[in-house]
Amino acid sequence: MNFNIALLQISPTGSLEGNLAKGIDACRQAKKMGADLAVFPEMWCNGYELLFQGYLDKNTVSEDEIKAWHDKAIAENHNFVESFARLSKELEMAIAITFFERTDKLPKNTVIIFDRFGKKILKYSKIHTVDFKMEKFIDSGDSFNVGDLDFGRGSVRIGSMICFDRDFPEAARILMLNGAEIIVVPNACHVYDIYHAQMKIRAYENCFATLMVNYPIQAKSTNDSNGRSCAYSPVFRNLDRIEVDPALVVMGEIEEIAIAQLDLRSLRDFRKIDIRGNAYRKPKYYGELIRPRDK
Repeated sequence: MNFNIALLQISPTGSLEGNLAKGIDACRQAKKMGADLAVFPEMWCNGYELLFQGYLDKNTVSEDEIKAWHDKAIAENHNFVESFARLSKELEMAIAITFFERTDKLPKNTVIIFDRFGKKILKYSKIHTVDFKMEKFIDSGDSFNVGDLDFGRGSVRIGSMICFDRDFPEAARILMLNGAEIIVVPNACHVYDIYHAQMKIRAYENCFATLMVNYPIQAKSTNDSNGRSCAYSPVFRNLDRIEVDPALVVMGEIEEIAIAQLDLRSLRDFRKIDIRGNAYRKPKYYGELIRPRDK
């Protein structure tokens, strides 16, 4: 039984309205390609537009500039977000939409997954914000949640990280402990070879599939993205112990949409026999991981 995920490696248009229209068109294309779920890159509402891309120790940012940036955030009930809820129901396809979320306090970097009925089954806000850049001035999320996604032919346990979360194995580990079978990772940065290795190892050590969706390379861009979206299965050998390629999709740098086909039956059979994930952990010895330390 395949679960088909569309990686929407697409360029932003420069406006909220343009990104809405282009995003809707991309989802329609994904549906025609057989997708059960379409995943956007990070903060699709504005193309991960930051006030500036540099490091904070090299720039001065005024309160007025920060406020102007925050004013561009949109609420969860904004038409941009709700349009994708309606579209998911129309297409009978799940959609993971990303946006700069307005809250009662500071904005957040958020993804919401709507199922094929238009129901919100998961909301996640980036916990490991990039605090040495502009994300210092937004709020973090507070939990790594997992949702049950009914895709018609079955269901799958799904979770999310966002970009910099990739660099913290604790994030993936908690999602594994919460029962995730696949992790979607909206992304907006330059993807090096090591990031592909990172996604492969996160899948391997937690016995779930990983899928990272980045922006394509762009002539004029507010970020340093270069495409190279990817998806990996944890299944590196079959039940006969013959090595298999865990790569489901490895994309190039240009704008395109690709489908990753995840064989859920093989994944679940593998999880029953594999020694990784939660099989032989000894958490009573892991107290050092949560002991506060000075930076």
